Formats: sequence, structure tokens, C-alpha cells
Amino acid sequence: MQNPVSTAPALTTLRSSLTGLAGMPPTDALGELVHAGHARLPLPGHGATLARWQALAAVGAHDLPLAKVFEGHTDAVAILHEAGAHALADIPQATWGTWCAEPPDARLALLAVDHGHDHGHVLRGRKAWCSGAHGVTHAVVSCWDDAGAPMLAAVDLRQPGVRVTDDGWNAVGMRATASVDVWFDDVVATPLAGPGFYVERAGFWQGGAGVAACWFGAATRLADALRERLAERSDPHRLAQLGEVSVALQGCAALIREAAAAIDSAPGANAMRTAMTVRLSVEAAANTVLHAVGRALGAGPLCKDAALAQLYADLPVFMRQSHAERDLEAVGKLVAALEDAPWTL
Repeated sequence: MQNPVSTAPALTTLRSSLTGLAGMPPTDALGELVHAGHARLPLPGHGATLARWQALAAVGAHDLPLAKVFEGHTDAVAILHEAGAHALADIPQATWGTWCAEPPDARLALLAVDHGHDHGHVLRGRKAWCSGAHGVTHAVVSCWDDAGAPMLAAVDLRQPGVRVTDDGWNAVGMRATASVDVWFDDVVATPLAGPGFYVERAGFWQGGAGVAACWFGAATRLADALRERLAERSDPHRLAQLGEVSVALQGCAALIREAAAAIDSAPGANAMRTAMTVRLSVEAAANTVLHAVGRALGAGPLCKDAALAQLYADLPVFMRQSHAERDLEAVGKLVAALEDAPWTL
């Protein structure tokens, strides 16, 4: 197995490749990145977590629907390595989705089957919120075994019995991800590790922080648009709005770097508070950027610049993976239980 840490794409090379993918459907673009080796990121907690997040941010700055499927692919590969399923992680040219949302009306069953001397497992039921379902070749899915325990399974989506629908996604923002419902009719799958593995593993919260890197990248794209406009014509109000944006993003960048270092220094530790703090901080900073850049640039770019208008539609939808005040409450409980305040210099 190739060492995922040593094969991180150089950011300049990755950004150059992204430029050539403009206008391509997200899963097609993901396939191109996989083929070029740009999707082989350092695993979280293996000494180069910041490099992983920098790559995710670069894709987020280019195109958020692509970032969504790119992050899902890289998260699935990290999960497979953490589960010890290295051969699955290294399937040539495979593009992976990570489909682990658990709405109560769409639970996927993982059933043990016995065909003579062959023992195995199949998936049965409906899976919701399946980003990139029309284009990816494989998926890591959350499911429930015969005993009612939560499980993960890896599945090849090119088998008979997989039916990708057009149901479940009506949003304007992130429309290109096509996060639709998928039906499984006794589709052969491979269980990963044991019950509870998905949420109990160290990588669960490390991956959760990685999603925020995509949001951060998109926010920097908006900040860059404001800077470019100021190079053409500046005024005191726009300069003040650029200052507001810069303060928000610089503070967030510092926290992201600190979180990456903390995860690499203690890769087996529970990173829940770290990840949730990063996610909530990036969400707050991105909302500041959306507000300030919109006020600074006015209606013109939002109506006449298709890429900027799409970003304004995409980013708020993507960030709703955050659970808002529920996440703030969770962080508050964790902080209240600490011996020392986390904001001490």
C-alpha cells in the first residue's frame, strides 16, 4: 500500500488541475482528480492533517459541489484505512461516497446471508442524502445489522440491485451534488470493523473538522473577489468590509492550524471539542464573509457573475451540516467540564 502521507498533492499542482476542470460535473471532476493522484490525501492524525485540510480548502475555493464529493471520497478512503480495509481503499480509479446520514425513515439493513458454503452480507432498503450517487462507483454506508447494531459497510454501486433515484433533493444550492435517495435490493456489501465503529473511531471527529475546511475555502474565494474589486476601485466602506472579512478569516485560519497540530500530536484522542469548535468558528466566519462581501459588492456580481452567484447559493446549504445551537450547546457542555478554560493564552 502506498503511504497516503507521502503522496499529498502539492497545492499549486492541485489548483492548476482544478482550473482545467471548470464546468465539469462534480463526479466527473472527482474521477479526473482520482486518476491524476490528487485525491490521495494525507490521512488525518498521521502528521500532515493541515496539508489534508489545505487540499480540501483549495477544492472548496474552486467549486463547492466538487468539494462535497471530493471530501466524501477522501473521508471514505480514510475510513477504509482506519477499518483495516486497505485493499478496498486502493481499488484503482474507484470514486467513493460517504453516505452516513441516518434519518429515521431511511435506515439501511445489513443482512447476513448463507449460500451453501458461501457466507456474506447484503444491503437492503433506502439510503437518503447520497451525494454524487449518479456518478461515484463505490460508497461507505451506515447501516444496521440483524441484531439492530449500527454498522458500516463498503459497497460497489455498479452491481445489480442498486437503484439511484432523483428523489430527495430540491435545493438550488448544492444542486450539482444531486444528494438523492438510493435503494438497495440485496446488494452484496463488505462490513467494516464492528458495531459502533463509525462514531467511536478517532477519525470521526477528525473528519468532521475536515468538512469545515471546504467551507473555509469557499469563504476565502469570496474574500478574494472583494480584494480584486478593491484593486479596481476602493472606498472607505469597502476597505472596512475587507478589514472585517480579513479579521474573521485570519482568526479562523489560526484556529484551523492549531486544531490540525493538536490532532497530529494526539491522533487517538477524542477530538470532538476541537472539531466542533473549528466547524462553528468557520461557520461564523463564513457568515460574516457572506454578509460583508454582499454589502461591499452589491447586487451586480450576484446577478451577473454566475460563479459568484452559485457560491452564494451553495455555501449556506453546505454549512447546514452544522447543527447550529445544538452544536453550541454540546461545546458548552464540554467546556464546562474542563479544569482549565480553553481560551487561556
